[in-house]
Amino acid sequence: MTSSAHRQLGSSGLSVFPLALGCMGMSGMYGPADERESIATIHAALDAGITLLDTGDFYGTGHNELLIARALRDRRHAALLSVKFGALRGPDGSWLGIDTRPAAVKNALAYTLTRLGVDHVDIYRPARLDPAVPIEDTIGAIAEMVAAGYVRAIGLSEVGTDTIRRAHAVHPITDLQIEYSLISRSPEAAIFPLLTELGIGVTAYGVLSRGLLSGSKTTAAGDFRARLPRFAGDNGARNRRLVETLERLAAEKGVSATQLAIAWALAKGPGIVPVIGARTRVQLEESRGALNLALSPDDIARIEQAVPADAAAGTRYDAHQMQMLDSERPAPR
Repeated sequence: MTSSAHRQLGSSGLSVFPLALGCMGMSGMYGPADERESIATIHAALDAGITLLDTGDFYGTGHNELLIARALRDRRHAALLSVKFGALRGPDGSWLGIDTRPAAVKNALAYTLTRLGVDHVDIYRPARLDPAVPIEDTIGAIAEMVAAGYVRAIGLSEVGTDTIRRAHAVHPITDLQIEYSLISRSPEAAIFPLLTELGIGVTAYGVLSRGLLSGSKTTAAGDFRARLPRFAGDNGARNRRLVETLERLAAEKGVSATQLAIAWALAKGPGIVPVIGARTRVQLEESRGALNLALSPDDIARIEQAVPADAAAGTRYDAHQMQMLDSERPAPR
């Protein structure tokens, strides 16, 4: 049985439950969400021992932070809050770019603290690398907020090795949040070895490839996944066959494809904490079942042979967004 003992996020000293709850889907990104069920799911997660809640100030343009504030009204002591910032949105939800200037860092944090109703956040991180702002300036501004007591630890999101080194030289980085799944494994080549070297943890989102590996359908109005290459057209049909392969392997273990995919991520390293995007208590309970599945090295090899790293059709984001990802740029020689 896989232990539910806490995992250390690198050498920062921050200890968390081996699964985190990602709250993005509770604010409309996958279509309409039930607010009562969202709050009940957050409560169920905390009751089950989950400690880390992940959000972004741009999820639902502030809705997600306000939702979490309602859920934590009398439970703040039970939760660690990880917040992404910097993404700019229009009233229609359009993407307007990224802003991580030092003044913007402090301004965004001030509004986040107010929306969440807290006096500090536990991990604060830029959602993407701002090409117009040196990472040293952004991290330096967050470091000032750490010194002032408004932030406990600093994280990064979707950045590559050069950015990680430069950021870590300014202030110790607790964790890198990055997409990682059976069919999104590029961090294994250069990024994960560097994180091990520097003592930085991983909060891995997209471990189900946004529901693709669990067979989720993009039928709800407003579901942004309908625009993603892996869900669209011929790619979607081809990728559904990968799900069928994973389901067969899972059936042999007496578990679901969801549980097998999460258990795989848990088994890939003691410093990896999968961020589970459960929107309901049923989804949460299924995901937690992955903690009961211990995979041997032979199991992992068989899974990776059946679902190779390059098996998915299509990129994880569209071409424009892929160009924005510092984590997808070749590592400097």
